[in-house]
Amino acid sequence: MAADPSVPTAGAPPEEGVSLHLLGGFRLLRDAVPVVVPRGLQRVIALIGLRPGATRSQLAGLLWPDASEERALSSLRTALWRLRQDPCCPMTVASDTVRLGAAVRLDVDDLVGTAARVRDGDDPRTAAGALAAGRHDLLPGWYDDWVLLDRERLRQLRLHMLEQVAGHHLTAGRHGEALEAALEAMAAEPLRETPHRLVVRIHLAEGNAFEAVHAFYVYRDLLRRELRLEPSPAMCALLDDTLAPIRQASRDAVTDRPSPAGRRT
Repeated sequence: MAADPSVPTAGAPPEEGVSLHLLGGFRLLRDAVPVVVPRGLQRVIALIGLRPGATRSQLAGLLWPDASEERALSSLRTALWRLRQDPCCPMTVASDTVRLGAAVRLDVDDLVGTAARVRDGDDPRTAAGALAAGRHDLLPGWYDDWVLLDRERLRQLRLHMLEQVAGHHLTAGRHGEALEAALEAMAAEPLRETPHRLVVRIHLAEGNAFEAVHAFYVYRDLLRRELRLEPSPAMCALLDDTLAPIRQASRDAVTDRPSPAGRRT
């Protein structure tokens, strides 16, 4: 591994230390300068970052699942030796465990920490970058079983975080911020009902009945087209009061309509 000064870093703020980015793709930076890492060693570093404190046997089994334990451990020893020869090495080894160095910043940790602050009830306006956190998938294009598992875990974590942010803003009467968070969640998973339900609630709280009804029918049509399903009773119940006068007017119109002349037999 070596720092690559030829790779442009325009727009990146100057910073000290080492940072590891796994969301949106693998990037290892030292003082904001990208470090060139062979693909095989990228897998080792990424797994160490996602499994802090894992034992050598656990790491070897995940990285080389089809190899024997002895061969997998041998491959891990070789990879760790190669990593430790480089001054940019971002990890520490203690006894039988391997973890990232204490000074290494991991973007996955930033997402998890932001989600925890939101879950614990912090004002979402102080949860810096809550909407942007985790916007990109974990290691896209990687299909290791451990990557797929953590990718889905982080995706669900972010969706729940965005919905909680929207709910907090809605409760506080900050409808614009609530709508922004709900739409961010909707963009991440268009078929998920919860953010659509939030959007309807936000429009109703603002008194925008047309927008609420429009949002409901857009989601209903999407769900019918993609999954041949209907919105849940909870989603439909949101508009009961809004649509009640329209439904009553339709029933009255049918009742008041003159009956056709009887047929002669």
